[in-house]
Amino acid sequence: MKTFISPEQHRRLFSRLILNAALLWLSTFALLTTATAHDQIPGAPQTRPIVIRGATIHPIDRAAIDNGSVLFEQGRIAAVGKTVQVPENAIEIDATGKHVYPGLIESMSDIGLREISAVEETDDRTEHGDRNPNARSWIAVNPDSELIPVARAGGVLVAMTAPRGRWLRGQSAVIALDGWTVDEMTLVAPAGLYVDWSAMHPREDDDKKRREKREEKLAEFDALLEEARRYGEARLHREQPTPGDLRLESMLKIISGELPIIAQADEQSEIESAVAYAQAQKLKLVIYGGYDAESCAELLKQYKVPVIVASTYRLPRRRDDPFDASYTLPDRLRRAGVQFAIGGEGAGSPGGAANARNLPYHAAVAVAHGLPHDDGLRAITLSAAEILGVDDRIGSITIGKDATLIITDGDILETVSNVTAAYIEGRAVDLGSRHKSLYEKYKLKYSRK
Repeated sequence: MKTFISPEQHRRLFSRLILNAALLWLSTFALLTTATAHDQIPGAPQTRPIVIRGATIHPIDRAAIDNGSVLFEQGRIAAVGKTVQVPENAIEIDATGKHVYPGLIESMSDIGLREISAVEETDDRTEHGDRNPNARSWIAVNPDSELIPVARAGGVLVAMTAPRGRWLRGQSAVIALDGWTVDEMTLVAPAGLYVDWSAMHPREDDDKKRREKREEKLAEFDALLEEARRYGEARLHREQPTPGDLRLESMLKIISGELPIIAQADEQSEIESAVAYAQAQKLKLVIYGGYDAESCAELLKQYKVPVIVASTYRLPRRRDDPFDASYTLPDRLRRAGVQFAIGGEGAGSPGGAANARNLPYHAAVAVAHGLPHDDGLRAITLSAAEILGVDDRIGSITIGKDATLIITDGDILETVSNVTAAYIEGRAVDLGSRHKSLYEKYKLKYSRK
């Protein structure tokens, strides 16, 4: 039997549906607003000299200084040593018994681009298609990301943020993790072209099909590079203006060797292919991932190709690999003479940017499995800065560099240690975070019972 409703009932039903939809939208908007904005206020520019005294200073580029001091003015390090002349108007910080390190550097991340993976509106990591060399990661960075204060509280003050995707993923940028706007946060943009080199080596059971697809992909990359070279020459030599092409424009610093290709490659065949291709095309190269990098050590050393180890929290890739293969990789690269840094975010590191705070513990795992302690510190500070091309500004506590540093109450590689103060270019950074707020909230809750 059919059921009929009156026009008045239809109007009421329609109004109710509109109201419910509006309430759902408002609740979703409120959730997203809460999820993607933090309460920490960016640090104010330094106005007076600051001296940290009495601490163990870890300059990284030389031996640690016991009971030392660091002086910084106008955002730059002015003096480091046992004795430092303190200006009359300086702010003095007694750090007796504490440690001072350069701010830690996350060498590869999507921090600022992703908040909640399950909520599409907060995920700006990936563009459509598989050829996006012009995708600029820093444009999409959210300065109010809740993940940024959490990373800072773990000592991570600088990160290279990069887009994700299926092949030519886009341009990365090195950003400081404090600032009102992306422009204030950016140290270097672009910093390189992020390429998933494993896409050049498709997983096919048939060897012939695998070779054909690999050659097809390489030929496609060849054509793009050649097109970019012709475009660059036309821009230089033609009297009439050449129509702009953002995709080709983004490749100019790559083909000139000014910026590197950051090739994600783990298997030996992928790493060797990336190095061979970069040499043939005269491109600058950085390997990200590097699980089999030790097997390619001589090749990497010969062509001075550095490796960003994609976390030590990774399972063995093959059934017959040692259980600690990922843990010992940094030390094996050190002994082989390959330049490397340690990143905290890899394919086997769940959480991505949400776990950038764990960066020091990735280095700690490597130290626990043979890597010398000083090399572990260097792998997340100065070595990372060198590979990312920002070692003239950060990575060590050196006169003339940015005053981007942290004070801790213990060894930064130990989980019991806490960051007690942090500065980015001399600006005091708020170390509060949602993690700490919730800890205090529920500590109070249970103390009242």
